[in-house]
Amino acid sequence: MPAPSAAPAPSTSKYHRARSGGARDERYRSDIHTEAVQAALAKHKEQKMALPMPTKRRSTFVQSPADACTPPDTSSASEDEGSLRRQAALSAALHQSLQNAESWINRSIQGSSTSSSASSTLSHGEGKGTSGSLADVFANTRIENFSVPPDVTATTSSTSSSSARPATIDLPPSGIVKGMHKGSNRSSLMDTADGVPVSSRVSTKIQQLLNTLKRPKRPPLKEFFVDDFEEIVEVPQPDPNQPKPEGRQMTPVKGEPLGVVCNWPPALEAALQRWGTTQAKCPCLTALDVTGKPVYTLTYGKLWSRSLKLAYTLLNKLGTKNEPVLKPGDRVALVYPNNDPVMFMVAFYGCLLAEVIPVPIEDAGGQQIGFLLGSCGIALALTTEVCLKGLPKTQNGEIVQFKGWPRLKWVVTDSKYLSKSPKDWQPNISAAGTEPAYIEYKTSKEGSVMGVTVSRIAMLSHCQALSQACNYSEGEAVVNVLDFKKDAGLWHGILTNVMNKLHTISVPYSVMKTCPLSWVQRVHAHKAKVALVKCRDLHWAMMAHRDQRDVSLSSLRMLIVTDGANPWSVSSCDAFLSLFQNHGLKPEAICPCATSPEAMTVAIRRPGVPGAPLPGRAILSMNGLSYSVIRVNTEDKNSALTVQDVGHVMPGGMMCIVKPDGPPQLCKTDEIGEICVSLRAGGMMYYGLAGVTKNTFEVIPVNSAGSPVGDVPFVRSGLLGFVGPGSLVFVVGKMDGLLTVSGRRHNADDIVATGLAVESIKTVYRGRIAVFSVSVFYDERIVVVAEQRPDASEEDSFQWMSRVLQAIDSIHQVGIYCLALVPANTLPKTPLGGIHISQTKQHFLEGSLHPCNILMCPHTCVTNLPKPRQKQPGVGPASVLVGNLVAGKRIAQASGRDLGQIEDNDLVKKHQFLTEVLQWRAQATPDHPLFLLLNAKGTIVCTATCVQLHKRAERIASLLCDKGHLNAGDNVVLLYPPGIELIAAFYGCLYTGCVPVTVRPPHAQNLAATLPTVRMIVDVSKAACILTTQTLMRLLKSREAAAAVDVKTWPTIIDTDDLPRKRLPQIYKPPTPEMLAYLDFSVSTTGMLTGVKMSHSAVSALCRAIKLQCELYSSRQIAICLDPYCGLGFVLWCLCSVYSGHQTILIPPMELESNLFLWLSTVSQYKIRDTFCSYSVMELCTKGLGNQVEMLKARGIHLSCVRTCVVVAEERPRVSLTQSFSKLFKDIGLSLRAVSTTFGSRVNVAICLQGTSGPDPTTVYVDLKSLRHDRVRLVERGAPQSLLLSESGKILPGVKVVIVNPETKGPVGDSHLGEIWVNSPHTASGYYTIYDNETLPADHFNTRLSFGDAAQTLWARTGYLGFVRRTELTAASGERHDALYVVGALDETLELRGLRYHPIDIETSVSRTHRSIAECAVFTWTNLLVVVVELCGCEQEALDLVPLVTNVVLEEHYLIVGVVVVVDPGVIPINSRGEKQRMHLRDSFLADQLDPIYVAYNM
Repeated sequence: MPAPSAAPAPSTSKYHRARSGGARDERYRSDIHTEAVQAALAKHKEQKMALPMPTKRRSTFVQSPADACTPPDTSSASEDEGSLRRQAALSAALHQSLQNAESWINRSIQGSSTSSSASSTLSHGEGKGTSGSLADVFANTRIENFSVPPDVTATTSSTSSSSARPATIDLPPSGIVKGMHKGSNRSSLMDTADGVPVSSRVSTKIQQLLNTLKRPKRPPLKEFFVDDFEEIVEVPQPDPNQPKPEGRQMTPVKGEPLGVVCNWPPALEAALQRWGTTQAKCPCLTALDVTGKPVYTLTYGKLWSRSLKLAYTLLNKLGTKNEPVLKPGDRVALVYPNNDPVMFMVAFYGCLLAEVIPVPIEDAGGQQIGFLLGSCGIALALTTEVCLKGLPKTQNGEIVQFKGWPRLKWVVTDSKYLSKSPKDWQPNISAAGTEPAYIEYKTSKEGSVMGVTVSRIAMLSHCQALSQACNYSEGEAVVNVLDFKKDAGLWHGILTNVMNKLHTISVPYSVMKTCPLSWVQRVHAHKAKVALVKCRDLHWAMMAHRDQRDVSLSSLRMLIVTDGANPWSVSSCDAFLSLFQNHGLKPEAICPCATSPEAMTVAIRRPGVPGAPLPGRAILSMNGLSYSVIRVNTEDKNSALTVQDVGHVMPGGMMCIVKPDGPPQLCKTDEIGEICVSLRAGGMMYYGLAGVTKNTFEVIPVNSAGSPVGDVPFVRSGLLGFVGPGSLVFVVGKMDGLLTVSGRRHNADDIVATGLAVESIKTVYRGRIAVFSVSVFYDERIVVVAEQRPDASEEDSFQWMSRVLQAIDSIHQVGIYCLALVPANTLPKTPLGGIHISQTKQHFLEGSLHPCNILMCPHTCVTNLPKPRQKQPGVGPASVLVGNLVAGKRIAQASGRDLGQIEDNDLVKKHQFLTEVLQWRAQATPDHPLFLLLNAKGTIVCTATCVQLHKRAERIASLLCDKGHLNAGDNVVLLYPPGIELIAAFYGCLYTGCVPVTVRPPHAQNLAATLPTVRMIVDVSKAACILTTQTLMRLLKSREAAAAVDVKTWPTIIDTDDLPRKRLPQIYKPPTPEMLAYLDFSVSTTGMLTGVKMSHSAVSALCRAIKLQCELYSSRQIAICLDPYCGLGFVLWCLCSVYSGHQTILIPPMELESNLFLWLSTVSQYKIRDTFCSYSVMELCTKGLGNQVEMLKARGIHLSCVRTCVVVAEERPRVSLTQSFSKLFKDIGLSLRAVSTTFGSRVNVAICLQGTSGPDPTTVYVDLKSLRHDRVRLVERGAPQSLLLSESGKILPGVKVVIVNPETKGPVGDSHLGEIWVNSPHTASGYYTIYDNETLPADHFNTRLSFGDAAQTLWARTGYLGFVRRTELTAASGERHDALYVVGALDETLELRGLRYHPIDIETSVSRTHRSIAECAVFTWTNLLVVVVELCGCEQEALDLVPLVTNVVLEEHYLIVGVVVVVDPGVIPINSRGEKQRMHLRDSFLADQLDPIYVAYNM
């Protein structure tokens, strides 16, 4: 099967060898591969493709000067050095072919996108808002096309020391919406990217990304999931055309018998004793200094005497006679530097002679090594004096305890510290048996370290087999470039060396780094017969070869290439031979071998006879290999793998090939499997791991029927390969490098080689590439990480990355999930300079790799997503009802206590209007204090008794009449900071019959962002006048304000600082309670500005419901820390106290920013039983005071008085926040039952509120997957993909709630998801829109169910999804309690893949993935999911977040992220209620105003 090839003839050109019969197999593998890559890339060139380049902020990843000038470790090549350096001619050709005008990457796009996105108009610390005045916007756009109106509910304070965000700002968007759903005008907006002109840069990129994604993918795998109601099931269907093995079952292959040589010693120690006593002057080991010159030669005599001294010291001098520290059989760590083979060899043999078990390890410090030492029970470490001095010490001179290491006693083995053994002391040397000799450590694919225990008999017989295979004879010189502490370096250079009295010249790694030719010079100088190298050493010698004209390698009979198991070694061997043949290197001297820690030497090519034909090559189809089938590649030369043999099975050994996974079934002859060998000697195992040992060291192969073949146990070698003609062994890869993607197997080494064949030299370091797979969404995904050269430009790197993706796609037919470039020298190294793959993978998954460039391709790789859900034709509403009745389910409805039945012997009942209540209180209890306002220090700055409030309201009313010339029914904007002035102005308006509109004042430091919002509400509400303070009045007319809005067209502005002492002639009384009392303007999180009309009757009903629910009366005190501008916050601040007569302590939330303790200390000081706050206040306290509970105690703050602490919100309860708040402050007496939340919406500001009586709020866990299908499935706590929901307080008296299917408008059953509809006397009476036409959203207020008992009632639609669930608890009415659970706003949900997602669920997953994510927000744009994360760490971590975010959203939500945007903390806008303004964020992103640190476009 491998093609035969003729012996190479000398050729004129260095690079060409004679070809026999024109067979191109003769040429180096690397040319063929480069050509393959070239051809593959050329194919792609025809389809011109434009990938959007990521946007990167310039400041990020500027390499520090030190980095820039120190070139990375020149050892760049990994230990498994792959393919050859590219020939100049080829690279030029490849270079040219890719540089065509038809270049694959669209230049114009890159030109536009690499410049930093510095178009943000605001300085960094403030929220970034739209600049450009509203007037311009009005001029350019039809009113109804505005996409997103502003939020009016936010305020900010200039100092934001304690909070991470620069205060809460609501950004004005570019327009207004008349209280309508944003869906209604979608179609016209879509063409212009949702209101953003498409010329903007971000949109062109996203457009480009969309175009790229529209290109047809490779045919998707038939691995669709069927999204069953309950679980997702995989249905893999193998490709019918895939190649299948057709050969017969293989039979185990035997090596030649192990010759019996009469003078082979009974044990290795006996050989040492023999040579040490009879040939004492013979050289054993030569060490080199840093320059590569021999510095010391250890003779056999010296080795014997020093090992004896050490053995004696270990056994007799470390403890006392009765309590020795070491006993035979104990394990001892050997910590020796790589440049000191002499000390190591003495220590190793000293341990063998003392019958203790040496465990050679790499330089101290690795945590995993610590686990190995701990599991081996090691308490003693041997080292050199120099090495010991270099170890880190504590202050008192003790050696630092390394992380994860057991406590060790360190023993220095330099001669001067050893005791000479007495004449009569002899070590015990017995014949070798299965007792352990030494332990060699190995790192598994996952990064854990295991100890492979080698028995004395295994050690001896392996030495015998190597001696026979390599035909060693006494006194030969061997040059060893390998690590002498393990693997072939130890077996040949330390063990077989002594067995055959060889002379080893050890060339350490450090010398190779400074002088790459040193090993070739040593071979020349010592006329060495054998050299032990890796491909890396061949490669380096070729690079440095010009420096040395006069070396000769003619003495070499064996050049043992120990990583011959890497299929790419063939090109290094060929190139080295062609270069050094002129220096006397014989072609037959090149002997690749394959090794593994478990099986030791698996196979080695025997030195050939001069002139005999060289062994052939196998040219295999990559596609066949991916299905583990051997197919000689004939047709498609591009995707072929050329492998050389690694010789024959070891003498006395046996080999078989078994399937890599599952039971050890023998493979067919044309099938790739794991190579297993049978060692004659037993006693090999993983130390302390009996289970794994059985699966690896005691494998009995089985046939296809499953019955065992023979009774000889085999050892799994961890190598993949096959046995070819003539019993030659071929290795095609390692189990550790196996990437199994969608049932096909790829080899990490092959992918590295393909990556390197893409003109890489300018961009990345060859040999510094790591390839591994991570498990994401039910399959393995391939990740490629390479080190980027400091001088590579962004554009070059990106271009290289895109080409690598194409090349791998063409040649291996597999997609790369993530390709990352990291700065030079930052990948974790193994002690000898290779890449530490498992650690790299760990860094990648932990987000600590810090790439400087990254490209994710989930759209092309992830082909196993469930099919998008098709909406089923709806079942009619009536049949749903019947179905529910048949199933015994009740209709999902719930209600508060009935208002009519509650006896209300309060005098307030007879007053219909709040103005009358205030007048009555001013007469009945004139000096009863209603309001106390606190400042940041907690001192009372202002109070209002009933009569003071009444008088002040009268004077404001007369001012309105005199200065404002207003009529009853005119709208008046109240622009005040939170305080009592605002309350007085509100009642002043009511006293004249005007309609007040409370608006948050603009933020003086950030007018550009906050003033347009004010302007918009003034315009939309058609206000006749603005009431405000003198300071704000000056601000409204200032030059700074003029930059943001048109200040000339403000309505009349009246300041209320100096009021006239005039009496109001009469107080206005509305003719009917249905008259308008006030307007409530607010912006939803989707950026919709809506004003709702509140009538006098609604006001009275609402105040009465709250009074009853919270049991408020005049002797009570409550404390509120809320914004008083809209919703329930306004009602509690301005209305409730006047109605119920209780005293309200007002705490403006912005005062907390300068004194975090304010709210809690007030509650404690005044012994408040009921307090109300917002989520932002609660979050501020949780984050800011979480670690200061002791300080709170010291200040005497105690919260045991609190009965209810209510968060006022219009969203799904944030359970994690309320729970952490409760847990944190339970130490200062807060009851775990106290915290609850309210629920309100635009149509009805207060639907639920916990109140004082009634059961505690209940919680349930629901399944997130079902929720996406609009179903509720209750699960147990801890179920995967479960979401904890809490009830939003208790339904207020007089309120009825029903859950309705938003499409059919029919009621749904208990525990079913639907829209929450509400009916109550305090529902708002409608939207206040610009033209006052209520045609569009009228059905939000007066809607009927399509059928059912409740069909006669008029309902208001809240726009929120939720469900009602009947609990086992008893309500105040004595019936079972119905709990209402809010899931989220319908407006906010994202429809993706036919499923409904709530942004908060995706955001919660994302925030959990990395400690540096401060906040996260998601939105969609043209069906791409955009994730914005705030980075609170250093900017190097920005790119770490991209794969983590992509992974978690894919794993937990089955969605592919389209764009990941990394921004600074505080960029995501948050309104005063603590809700994210996702639509503002989206507009800022599309208008390119975020100044992102990094934007990644996932392919």
